[in-house]
Amino acid sequence: MDFLQAILLGIVQGLTEFIPVSSSGHLEIIMHLFNMEAANFHLFLEFVNIGTLLALLLYFHKRIWKILKDVFMERNYKLAINLVITTIPAGVIGLILSSFIEQNPFFNSLITVCLAMMVIGFIMLLIDKIPHMSKLENENQLTPARALIIGLSQTIALIPGASRSGTTIIAGRLTGLDSESAAEYSFLASIPIMLGVTFKLFLSETDRIYFAENLDALFFSNLLAFIVGFFALHFLLRYLKKPKSLQTFGKYRIALALVVLGVTLIML
Repeated sequence: MDFLQAILLGIVQGLTEFIPVSSSGHLEIIMHLFNMEAANFHLFLEFVNIGTLLALLLYFHKRIWKILKDVFMERNYKLAINLVITTIPAGVIGLILSSFIEQNPFFNSLITVCLAMMVIGFIMLLIDKIPHMSKLENENQLTPARALIIGLSQTIALIPGASRSGTTIIAGRLTGLDSESAAEYSFLASIPIMLGVTFKLFLSETDRIYFAENLDALFFSNLLAFIVGFFALHFLLRYLKKPKSLQTFGKYRIALALVVLGVTLIML
């Protein structure tokens, strides 16, 4: 991995992991732009996930502690159980299909990425016109059934261009949460999955060797992903307080997809 490319990937990962514009979509575009080798590219990105995971843990450390305190001291399991329910579908399906998706040309195609970005983008534009479940004050009022709906939506993010934060925020909105609460719940539910991905990496001897051989590039890439990701997360949660905030991201997704799709079709 070229050092400058590693820096670019760290910045893009930090900017787009939490903002619902699809980190995988942006990174796939970069991969094709620089003609990077797909196998090493995806492995590098899995390691760069560590930086954004640390940003997430730092940003929500008080909330995480509150959840742990509720479980072990207050015997209040409701939110923790819902988070587990939300995590299971993407965790199980991701474990089974992640390698297939990464190696399948269909999912690595820029056309697929652009179509996924556009579909989710259009849903964001129309989110206020789609029927919603009864309104909830916050994520603590989620029922297990609604938590499962959010979890099932998270599996769609296995398709590059869909966006994990985008699909789960949309699902959260449809299950009665406002955009900010939906985003917070989405990020809390993503922590176990991101931890699982990181843990899985260090179980593999081949992946550990790759990590050791690319330690310098991975360090700086993760550092940038951590710093940029922390501030991107802060920006997003503030921005989502605005009415129709998802429409801004929907418009951006559609515009970017149309540009990339047009260039891709011209070059075919």
